Amino acid sequence: MARKPVEVLPAELAGPSGAQGEWAGPATGIEEILAEVLGEVMHVERVPADCHFFDDLGADSLMMAHFCARVRKRADLPSVSMKDVYQHPTIRSLTTALADTAPALVEAPVPAPAEVPKRASTRQYVLCGAVQLLCFLAYCYLAALLIAQGYDWMSAGSGVVDVYSRTVVISVAGFVVVGALPIVAKWLLIGRWKPQQIPIWSLAYVRFWIVKTLLRFNPCGLALVGSPLYVLYLRALGAKVGSGVAIFSRRLPVCTDLLTIGDGTVIRKDSFFPCYRAHAGRIETGAVTLGRNVLIGERTVLDINTSMGDGAQLGHASSLHSGQAIPDGERWHGSPAQPTELDYLRVAPARCGTLRRAGFCAVTLASILFVYLPLVERGLDLAVSWGLSMGGVLGASGAAATLRGVTSGALVVSLVLFLGAVLGGLLLMGAVPRVLNRFVQPGRVYPLYGFHDRVRRAIAWLTNRRFFPHLFGDSSYIVHYLRWLGYSLSPVEQTGSNFGIQVSQANPCLSSVGTGTMVADGLAMVNDEVSSTSFCVSPVSVGPRNFVGNDVAYPAGGRTGENCLLAVKAMVPLDGEVREGVGLLGSPSFEIPRSVERDSRFDHLRIGEALCRGLAAKNRYNLRTICIFLAARWLAVFLVTVIDLVAFELGAALGHVVMAVLFAASLVVSALYFALVERCVGGFRSLQPAYCSIYDPVFWRHERLWKVAALEYLHAFDGTPFKNVLWKLMGVRVGKRVFDDGAFITERTLTSIGDDCVLNYWSKIMCHSEEDATFKSDRTTIGAGCTVGVVALVHYGVRMGDGSVLAADSFLMKGEEVPARARWGGNPAREI
Repeated sequence: MARKPVEVLPAELAGPSGAQGEWAGPATGIEEILAEVLGEVMHVERVPADCHFFDDLGADSLMMAHFCARVRKRADLPSVSMKDVYQHPTIRSLTTALADTAPALVEAPVPAPAEVPKRASTRQYVLCGAVQLLCFLAYCYLAALLIAQGYDWMSAGSGVVDVYSRTVVISVAGFVVVGALPIVAKWLLIGRWKPQQIPIWSLAYVRFWIVKTLLRFNPCGLALVGSPLYVLYLRALGAKVGSGVAIFSRRLPVCTDLLTIGDGTVIRKDSFFPCYRAHAGRIETGAVTLGRNVLIGERTVLDINTSMGDGAQLGHASSLHSGQAIPDGERWHGSPAQPTELDYLRVAPARCGTLRRAGFCAVTLASILFVYLPLVERGLDLAVSWGLSMGGVLGASGAAATLRGVTSGALVVSLVLFLGAVLGGLLLMGAVPRVLNRFVQPGRVYPLYGFHDRVRRAIAWLTNRRFFPHLFGDSSYIVHYLRWLGYSLSPVEQTGSNFGIQVSQANPCLSSVGTGTMVADGLAMVNDEVSSTSFCVSPVSVGPRNFVGNDVAYPAGGRTGENCLLAVKAMVPLDGEVREGVGLLGSPSFEIPRSVERDSRFDHLRIGEALCRGLAAKNRYNLRTICIFLAARWLAVFLVTVIDLVAFELGAALGHVVMAVLFAASLVVSALYFALVERCVGGFRSLQPAYCSIYDPVFWRHERLWKVAALEYLHAFDGTPFKNVLWKLMGVRVGKRVFDDGAFITERTLTSIGDDCVLNYWSKIMCHSEEDATFKSDRTTIGAGCTVGVVALVHYGVRMGDGSVLAADSFLMKGEEVPARARWGGNPAREI
């Protein structure tokens, strides 16, 4: 049996006749042409019609992506997608499937090409950036003015009671001002949102950007998510939200007047419904309409101009593309969504009246205003006072003495704060949730907005701090950290890459991962079921010897067992037989081969003495990476502390303008600092495409770059020209006037983005793949004028032609070639 490319296939693959190179039965013209194209890709002379692409030929998904791309370029062949190949894995079965759809393909109208992008001039681009910079400085000046006034008034207090009273007054005033600012800005700058198109980089776009930024980074709005107060907040912004609505997603909508939510609807975590999208050089706003008693699952996306009728459901890891509508009472899932019989509402309702909701709101506000904010403010006040007093700053004279004193104070304060937060946070995250977990019983239905609900939220909040998975992930130490949180991982087969740097859960004590399973970044263990009135917690278990790809949400009751591959963004099935020994791809997922011959070439490094040597070397390298991570993070805290202490010291003498400039500088310095750190760690060299074992130092260097990067700082520059400058400093080849609304790029130096491209919120360009012990990376090129939709993911080795469009929540698989001005979408993506 042939496993590697050869000139002529051996006789056992030549079909029933046994004659080498003969077709196994009658062939059509399409069949012969497909075989010819596949032979060119596989570098073989002839391919029998009944050869299995993966089992017999040893092909992998990258080879088959190249095959699909070549087929699409042929005018005499119908279009073929990767899903077609997986579902019809021989030339003959694929030909039959294409023949069955041929009449529809002939009769269907030719799809309209993607819209020609609207290009702004360089003058508009620069002017927009200048206005955004002025707005940012104005915001910093206002913040400096309020902070200085509040700090002076609070510090004038005498006695514990007086100081606490003043602190509470400052907390209430600050909460009201910060919370009301986006509301006031929205009504003054926008009025009511209407369906419209706003040219990117125009002055109209600046107004949109101000409102969007104030909403997206507003701490008060984020603090209210999940409570009835958040419904009131959205109503103040113009949204039409009914009674009894529960919204747990922290992805705040922007064009709120276009959002309609009926009574009793529940929207679960990590759902996106912004009511706008960036497309072809424009911001397009559109309605999202949800009826009564609607259920929106976890990790879902609602594009503009979508709707759901009363009692409708949209499952986990699903999306509605623009123009889709779910009728009353129907259940849909997938990306794009399609009808299903599966019921995603898996918890019974409970009594949850107005009094309970009002009590929850009162306790929430009281804890924020009278406990949390006063503690934070007093802690910062003490830190500033301590830092300024170090080295005799307040009594010193001269700029040099002041700078030395501030530096000494910042050094001590930053060390105490950083080490205290790391050690204290690690202790709290392991101890407190174990105690709280005793108050919630798995499988029992509890009403929302009560004691048990607060316990559930506290466990999730404490155990989902991003710092520690980032610190320990991609190393052997993540296993010990997750066990400390409460995960059941025994017995562990250590690989040094058991988990990535992003893993989340609703309840770690109800989470288990089987022996030999490896998990990439972005796994979410969905331990809770939620309705608009009730919740329950349930165990979630990932089977043994699995590989879980990036951005997978694994719900309770997932129907996967031993030895499964869950591909990137795959939907975990909740019905049917338990899948074992297969791969699952797409949303809704379908079966693919668990692995291919090419990916097993490094399996010998996972056993015996080779594993011991490789793991020991990897552990030593990862330990150095962790030290670099901690040192880089502490130094960032130190730099910000120095700048902020100087701002307080000079602000009192030189005025609030100086303080505002220094506050703004702390953000800019942080972003530039981490860009420089990444380039230093990478030796100021670009990454090269790789195909290696996870025990190869080439892979370890990739892991180090993932870990040391602090991309969260970049989001402060979303939607501005300055984001492109930072990407360039980090090694991305960025064209002119690129619009980035909050994208992630994992391998910066392997990514090319053309002029006038549009990257939507939470979109991702991921130039690598890891499956079991094999790591692969390659360059990805996004052509000029392309659009990548909200939460869409572009894999490695991809080329998007100029002006092409990838729809929201789509997964563009490795090696795909999207023609110029084509429109693709879905998971996995294909032409639409």
